[in-house]
Amino acid sequence: MWTYDESIETSASPARVWQLFKDIPGWKAWNAGIEHIDLHGPFAKGTTFSMKPPGEEAFISTLVEVSENESFTDETVIDGTHVLVRHAIVPLPSGGARVTYSTEVTGPSAAQFGPMVTADFPEVLRGLKRQAEGPA
Repeated sequence: MWTYDESIETSASPARVWQLFKDIPGWKAWNAGIEHIDLHGPFAKGTTFSMKPPGEEAFISTLVEVSENESFTDETVIDGTHVLVRHAIVPLPSGGARVTYSTEVTGPSAAQFGPMVTADFPEVLRGLKRQAEGPA
């Protein structure tokens, strides 16, 4: 098993961050690692989305947990390797939020996939922060 956590604090409210999380097609505005993305249903447990990183094949992920204004977890399975990413929003006393991406990778390619999947998380979280703190 391979695990990784990355966090950032923002002055944006938890509700604003959640609004950005729910807008899966809008992720491209703050995540440069997405060339194309489509949500196949509501932002709810069991819904899938397809995502294509630049220069790579598209893959399908499933929303396996969705807790309104708190967190969601998606799972991607590639060749028997499972990648779970939990996106959590923790309210701060200031009115802002701490956003944490927690990743757990299991399966035959966990050691290879883990660093590859999470390499851009610091950049992605900085992009999310910029987007969340900008005009709505």
